[in-house]
Amino acid sequence: MAEIEVFPNPAPHRNYTIKHICPEFTSVCPKTGQPDFATIELEYIPDLTCIELKSLKLYYFSFRDQGIYFESVINRLLDDLSGSCQPRWMRVTGIFNVRGGISSIVVAETGMLAGG
Repeated sequence: MAEIEVFPNPAPHRNYTIKHICPEFTSVCPKTGQPDFATIELEYIPDLTCIELKSLKLYYFSFRDQGIYFESVINRLLDDLSGSCQPRWMRVTGIFNVRGGISSIVVAETGMLAGG
């Protein structure tokens, strides 16, 4: 698994939202072995640190060969990403491409706006 790097928040005195969108996320369905494609939206209010983008990209790409269900991958992304930068609030949204005639969107969040 790629390491998620962080850097100091240039404005820790203020609440502001950072949003990163990765339209090229890929993992593997553990049941069928087929690739799953998604757009991952990461939104967060940083506290003392922000996530560095190159390491974020490499972290996302490390899932390309992993067999993992939609629900598990989004919750794992939230755990790993929030653990790396300890944000005031974070939301991870996975917008998965249609598979078997069904589209799926999975959302997980943590922090002050999520009630915990």
